[in-house]
Amino acid sequence: MVATTQEFDARDWVKVRSSLDGSSTFLTWAGSIYAFVPGEKKKHLFKIVGMSVSRCIATQENSWDFTSRELTYYLDTATGEIIHRWENPWTGELLPVVHVANNPVQGHFKRSIPAQVDGDISTFVFDLFPTYPNLLAEDKEFTDYSPNPIYQAAELFKLTVPTDELLNPETISVSKMNISWDRIGPWLPWMKMGDRAGNLIYSACGSKVNSFTELPQLLQDEINTRIPLYKDAPRAKLDQEDMTSWLYFKKNYKAYLSGDTFPVPESEE
Repeated sequence: MVATTQEFDARDWVKVRSSLDGSSTFLTWAGSIYAFVPGEKKKHLFKIVGMSVSRCIATQENSWDFTSRELTYYLDTATGEIIHRWENPWTGELLPVVHVANNPVQGHFKRSIPAQVDGDISTFVFDLFPTYPNLLAEDKEFTDYSPNPIYQAAELFKLTVPTDELLNPETISVSKMNISWDRIGPWLPWMKMGDRAGNLIYSACGSKVNSFTELPQLLQDEINTRIPLYKDAPRAKLDQEDMTSWLYFKKNYKAYLSGDTFPVPESEE
């Protein structure tokens, strides 16, 4: 059977990404990050493991607010343990590791979205190329961390779900969703790479899980003991800008210079 492209409305997409009943749903992913430097062999810098907890809130007919929080941890490539200090292989400097703690990540779903339907499975494909001014480049204090005036990356997502659940009007959330995520991006600010040539290549995959207790144990432990806010999605769309690794670094720069352990604890709502 040859795959065909079909349009699905926002309600169908909500079933994929979250749930129609307004409950929190969880995604998790794992993979690797490599250094891609002109003229050099690849370096396997980190393993990664991450999660997202999200909620969709109906605002009007076939229109939904999306709100979420997400974590990604940088892990030792040999042991799989969380790294809190990283020795930069190019500079030799020992640096605090600023793990990803994006709270919130938000959006609005209202338009139809195409998917490739191939019999029993359907795949949503998103090839995103974010390009915008780098907020750190405006401040000379961050010259050693992220001096390029433009932030530019590529984010390549594929989300695969059962076609029958996607088409079933009684389904409120697909029971199985597999995600593939590849990314090409700049050096992370905490790596203190300045204007050194090169990029990071991310390669990861993951899935939707039924509950918090089905997340990898490492994530459960971190959330239970240090950042319980990530156990639940916001109850409503928050009136604040999306968090990014660049904004998070800027907001927590003093903690970084002090060598604090990241993610920094966040109070519960």
